[in-house]
Amino acid sequence: MSRSDDVRNLLDESVAALSALREQADIIAGIAERVAEALRAGGTLFLCGNGGSAAQCQHIAAEFTGRFKLERRGLRAVALTTDTSALTAIGNDYGFEDVFSRQVEALARPGDMLLGLSTSGGSKNVLRAMETGGRMGLTTVALVGPTGGALADAADLCLAAPADTTANVQECHIAALHIVCDIAERELAGDR
Repeated sequence: MSRSDDVRNLLDESVAALSALREQADIIAGIAERVAEALRAGGTLFLCGNGGSAAQCQHIAAEFTGRFKLERRGLRAVALTTDTSALTAIGNDYGFEDVFSRQVEALARPGDMLLGLSTSGGSKNVLRAMETGGRMGLTTVALVGPTGGALADAADLCLAAPADTTANVQECHIAALHIVCDIAERELAGDR
């Protein structure tokens, strides 16, 4: 098999996962509607995840605070993955499992929204943040892999990516989040 064949096979895997994601269109639309509602009411979208998911959180927060496709007011979004002083202090003083939950406890308020990404669905620090957010009255959304894990049960809304590999799960997550950005932005573009 040639390298070109490898590329084609990997692209076929990506396309298959993204095509299967169409089955969750209602869930993605529901997430977009809840994001738009929270932001319209003056709430903040908080995002958390580890590794590649942390990078996706930062990416999506920037799409909301800056812009996705349309000129509109900046929207309140914070990636809880980017404050190295908070992450290291909380991790040192309390443990890595609390790096996001302590920030949720300190920064969030009822009416805000927490979006947690975990390809396994079992990231303890994301799960603790979800539990804290739920107790505080936040709308909680999980983006997970195909099995869901504990995170799926802890969230108000859950998108389980229909993919077998971490890379394909993350591709589904970013595609879904770009759709959420697009829909929410169009709903809020007139709210200048």
